[in-house]
Amino acid sequence: MLDDTLLDDPAALQRADHDHALLALAGVGARVRTALRLADAAGLAALRPEGRPRGVLVAGHGSALTAGEMLAAVAGTACLVTVLPPSDAGPVAREDRRLRAPAFTAGLSWQLPGWAGPLDLLVIATADGDERGLIGLAEQGYARGCAIAVIAPAGSGLAEAALQVRALPLPFVPPALPDQEDPDGRAGATGRGVAEPDLPAEDPGALWAFLAPLLALAEKTGVTQLPSGSLPATADRLDESAVRCRPDAAAYINPAKGLAARLAGTVPLLWAEGPLAAAAANRFAALLADRAGRPALAGSLPQVLLAHRGMFVGQFGAGADPDDFFRDRIDEPDPLLLQVLLLRHTPGRSGPDGSDGGAEGRGEDSGGPYEQPADDDAPRGLAVSRAHRLAAAHEVRLTEFASGRQDRLHALADLVALTDFAAVYLGLAAEAG
Repeated sequence: MLDDTLLDDPAALQRADHDHALLALAGVGARVRTALRLADAAGLAALRPEGRPRGVLVAGHGSALTAGEMLAAVAGTACLVTVLPPSDAGPVAREDRRLRAPAFTAGLSWQLPGWAGPLDLLVIATADGDERGLIGLAEQGYARGCAIAVIAPAGSGLAEAALQVRALPLPFVPPALPDQEDPDGRAGATGRGVAEPDLPAEDPGALWAFLAPLLALAEKTGVTQLPSGSLPATADRLDESAVRCRPDAAAYINPAKGLAARLAGTVPLLWAEGPLAAAAANRFAALLADRAGRPALAGSLPQVLLAHRGMFVGQFGAGADPDDFFRDRIDEPDPLLLQVLLLRHTPGRSGPDGSDGGAEGRGEDSGGPYEQPADDDAPRGLAVSRAHRLAAAHEVRLTEFASGRQDRLHALADLVALTDFAAVYLGLAAEAG
């Protein structure tokens, strides 16, 4: 089990944070501002699109695909948004085999769907920029007549290929971090060795380096219709979350540390109400695996109730109450129990302190996602009510976090920032212990 006191030891967390994950998350607001400024300088401000595209295809891997899923959640039904993961893994090119540690994407390829054509926008996003499969995809898009935009590091192979296929080059903003070399010679997200050298842990702040220019492009082309100033203000929301979730904030006022402590020693079920919360839940599951080495299952209400109901009557859901005073604990390992985390977007609803969006329930800061008390008598939808009844019937703890912001992008930023920090704290505390 996790020693909760480690979460309130900033020095121990810093020693365990070998690749500066907390610093990367604290700097995502600045990366959003830089990405927006560089995107305008690269030609986005002068872009005059000829109407909204029929569909947007977002190609890449890792956080680039997550950014595409979040664009789909923000856009809603206004435009078809499709993510394109790698479709195949072929032989590695000879020049790639000469590399000491070949990249994960060496030999991978991407394929446009058959319907993609001149009416569609293809966005290729990567933090590396030298994936031959993505360069080949840009050539496919050019041959099909697609409008193309590329988010890649300046000077990379993909950025140079963008000029050849008349694509809009949007720079990828790297993190501003100190030297990431581990003095102990270890690698990985939380200092643990990685079995495959070509599968490094991903920068946790890369999501916003992709999402900021992607949303700016989507707003320019009419794919999304965000309130005026929504994108720049998102950076402010992320800065506010970084202050609330800072390492020197005690767990009782730090919502991310509190959430990490609750998930320790559990099997998390990440349930979501609506597409925005679903995107945040999927991101949380991925980061829990990458940063904390913890499996988690994510799904959307109401269908997740059917998908996960069998777990409530299995060995994880029907165990004894961990707080049962009379239970014999001699030579008994700590049981793994289910923990349901329900993420919601409740626009217009105030948090416990009456502020827009609310606070975490115990903290003094407003504007972030608030924790909803289990006995709250506010009206709930049928699916949410069923979720609470299912958890209560099987004595499974359900924790609900919601953002009440009217702006969909700001609500997404609230939920993602909270869960990103929680995943990193959970991994660092386990490493420090």
